[in-house]
Amino acid sequence: MPFLIAALGVLAAVYFFIMRARNAAHLTTELMDVANDVRLAARRFGFVRRGAEHPAESIDDPNIALAALGTAFLELDDLPSKEQRIALTGALARAGRVNTGDAEELLILGRWIMNECGGPAQAVPRLGKKLYKMQGAEGFQPLMDIVQGVANAGSGDLSAKQREALDDLTRAFRLS
Repeated sequence: MPFLIAALGVLAAVYFFIMRARNAAHLTTELMDVANDVRLAARRFGFVRRGAEHPAESIDDPNIALAALGTAFLELDDLPSKEQRIALTGALARAGRVNTGDAEELLILGRWIMNECGGPAQAVPRLGKKLYKMQGAEGFQPLMDIVQGVANAGSGDLSAKQREALDDLTRAFRLS
């Protein structure tokens, strides 16, 4: 009888470890797919990360900076809704004059750049300065169109963190 109980215990342990290994394999596959999406979006829009530079400083396309700033601004809200994400995609498509599919790919790349900056709060001032360097004061209006689209899709009001981010952007664009 003790041998039967020991055998069942060994079988249960083996089953447990096989299930954990299978789940880890699925997770690894999903992570590789996410990394591949970022890589393909970067290639599609000509984003090349320069060796010793931060990814935010490697941005050459204003649409990439707009996508990263829009994503950061959305993430500053506590729990962004699906409607806000859809509104961000539409606002980016209109402001960047790209189709919706391209806007979705830009947002994938923008999210990665925002994460490389250390989160949305750190990304807003850094990316705002980069967009100002690329486009000057003309880059502010498309950015405000995106911010307005995101705000209208939500409660219509900005959170405290989003208001602080707007202050950072006005300083970055030297409007204050």
